[in-house]
Amino acid sequence: MSHQMNAKDSVSRRAFVERCARAAFGLSILPLVKGSAALAAPQNAAANSNAALPGFGRAKNIIWLRLSGGLSHIDTFDPKTGEAQGPAKAVGTKAGFQLTEFLPKTVGVADKICVIRSMTAKVGVHAQAAYLMRTAYEQRGTVVHPAMGAWCQHYLGPSHQTLPSSVCINQPSRHGNGFFPATYSPLPILDPEEGLQNSAAASGSERTAARLSLANELDQDFRQHFPDENVKAYNDFYDNTLRLMRSSELKAFDLSNETEKLRDDYGRNKFGQGCLLARRLVQVGVRFIEVESGGWDMHDDLEDRMTDKGNEFDSAFAALVADLDAQGLLDTTLVAVTTEFGRKPNFDGGGRGHHPICFSTVLAGGGVKRGHVHGASNATGYEPADKPMTIGSFHATIGHAAGLPLTKEVVSPSGRPFTVGNKAQPALEVFA
Repeated sequence: MSHQMNAKDSVSRRAFVERCARAAFGLSILPLVKGSAALAAPQNAAANSNAALPGFGRAKNIIWLRLSGGLSHIDTFDPKTGEAQGPAKAVGTKAGFQLTEFLPKTVGVADKICVIRSMTAKVGVHAQAAYLMRTAYEQRGTVVHPAMGAWCQHYLGPSHQTLPSSVCINQPSRHGNGFFPATYSPLPILDPEEGLQNSAAASGSERTAARLSLANELDQDFRQHFPDENVKAYNDFYDNTLRLMRSSELKAFDLSNETEKLRDDYGRNKFGQGCLLARRLVQVGVRFIEVESGGWDMHDDLEDRMTDKGNEFDSAFAALVADLDAQGLLDTTLVAVTTEFGRKPNFDGGGRGHHPICFSTVLAGGGVKRGHVHGASNATGYEPADKPMTIGSFHATIGHAAGLPLTKEVVSPSGRPFTVGNKAQPALEVFA
């Protein structure tokens, strides 16, 4: 009976706190609390056997671009000839490798990026593949695994005194903190054009602060009866919310401070403006920003849909890379282009099916080689032909760039040990 009451109070209390959050910002900030605060203390990553290896700790910020649905590698970063070739022709770049006609602006920044053409996995179902790409772990049992932003916060501590260490744009904060405390969860921005809704009013409103203070007082009795670490996470929420409301850095969420031309260059859509917001958040010290682009599940009408989605991605990605480079931020900011899986080589003029056996990702900045291709697929793009890279290795590579101790284990509340990248090795060849 006590357990049932505890669960009920946890849910009702969460709903109450989230109503306060919506009153303050017009959005939901706090995820369902899971995990133990024993995991909350930042761990020292300095004593790391990888510290002397190329690229270690070069990435002070990470922008994770998530192309949801399954990007066709053959029609973007790994063009083929013959029966596998899609509707777009291959285009040469000054870096010496080819992309497709769907990415003309990315062709212009090819000398600044590293294309990984040998990604491989075994999961070809959307939800499970998306979970695997965001966490490096397969979705099994009741354990919820952390995303990269939470791992960074665990080992490196908060990246800012008042702003969150992680932000996710165009999506809720699912699979964010995982088994780490709720304070590691990313702040969700569902529409980059709106940013933190009502934040200008909230930051100057004593009434909003008083409302949160009242909620805190009302909860005192609850805390006395249930003095566990999950309740402490809710208390931290109050403090974090008030600090965020009063932060002078809230202007970073306001895209109206950018020129009209630059906003046009990124693209007047949620993904383009999300990438611009990501660059602004890097400038003020937010460590991990994820930006989602949906609509990449192209079983039919691939040519028309790639024309639309390809143009949207191409403008945003090229503008982001060029913008970061122009502002001197690319060397310390790692941009990762991720997707759930690739698409089948079979093309009959319609679309392509799911294909996890081989696909492409991209890294740019953060100590990664510029104008470089890592690995290769075979002639049809069906399977890796050289230097296959698992999703675990992809995560380990990014974790290495962020300066994380890849071999150090964290024991989850369920008593199981986990590491960044699921014990995989980083691909050190991608680093300059």
